[in-house]
Amino acid sequence: MPITKAYSASAACSPLVLSTIERRLPHEDDIVISIKYCGVCHSDVFMVSDAWGFSMFPMVPGHEIAGIVTAVGSKVSKYKIGDRVGVGCFVDSCTSCATRNVDLEHLMPGLIQTYNCFEADGKTMTYGGYSDSIVVKEGYVLSIPDNLALDAAAPLLCAGITMYSPLRRFEAGPGKNVAIVGMGGLGHVGVKIARAMGATVTVLSQSLSKMDDGLRLGAERYYATSDTNTFALLAGSFDLIICTVSADMDWNAYLNLLKIDGALVILGIPEKAIPVNALSLIVGRRSLVGSLIGSIKETQEMLHFCGEHNIVANIETIDIQDINQAFERLEKGDVRYRFVIDMASLAA
Repeated sequence: MPITKAYSASAACSPLVLSTIERRLPHEDDIVISIKYCGVCHSDVFMVSDAWGFSMFPMVPGHEIAGIVTAVGSKVSKYKIGDRVGVGCFVDSCTSCATRNVDLEHLMPGLIQTYNCFEADGKTMTYGGYSDSIVVKEGYVLSIPDNLALDAAAPLLCAGITMYSPLRRFEAGPGKNVAIVGMGGLGHVGVKIARAMGATVTVLSQSLSKMDDGLRLGAERYYATSDTNTFALLAGSFDLIICTVSADMDWNAYLNLLKIDGALVILGIPEKAIPVNALSLIVGRRSLVGSLIGSIKETQEMLHFCGEHNIVANIETIDIQDINQAFERLEKGDVRYRFVIDMASLAA
């Protein structure tokens, strides 16, 4: 089995340290990727701390992977050595379900995540992008447009598709008023994508500390949710609200910001159950829905869209040796707006 360098956690809440892992041998439909950059998602922090209760160790996090193809199997037809590629949140899925044909593989049983999961054999652990290479089936590898820098494009593999999917599903575009709750790693990418789609974009954030950034990235309006006047002022204003935060909030107040037939989409995962008054939905025929990343087809569509509009994440590049400090800073919201690991530092 090929041995590769990685940074891994040995137990819940333990620091990430330099280690070696075994990657599986490539099959005829596999691609070997030299990882150049890997984004740091807040879910990596949750997984390492076992906040959701299903973490497996040892763990190598990372599902925002950008790199270069170094080898291809005999049956690979889409990629060649030297291609710029990405890997997102999953590396395999159920291929027998009839629903596979509607490009919802990311929602089907049998999804195999990029890390913290078992491969189809039920024995081999999946390890993520905090490493120098990875082996992935051709069908789960994505092409990164040539005009997008690999480091800043890496977060699109999670943050980008997480925002793009609901914006596309609810047809954000000209004539649509879209609000994005939270101006962080997800939210700032969402502002760019929604604006590029032609929607009128408003940011709803706890404070106005990032207002200049929000307006510069494409928002037309920016309001502080800590100001109770905001909710009275904006009542009935939005066709679509996308909530990127996981903090406790008054869900009924946000639902009341929707127009008739408006939708509030949940992306963040609150620790507690959501208290919603039925009248907040019934009056105005409003919807409260969830959204989870996107299919491979939709993710590739998102990357092409971002390439056409020159959309990437705003990033702070770090060495892998600084990953534990980055986790601490991420918990404090001390990043604008996404950490990306330069995997060349793994050789240091």
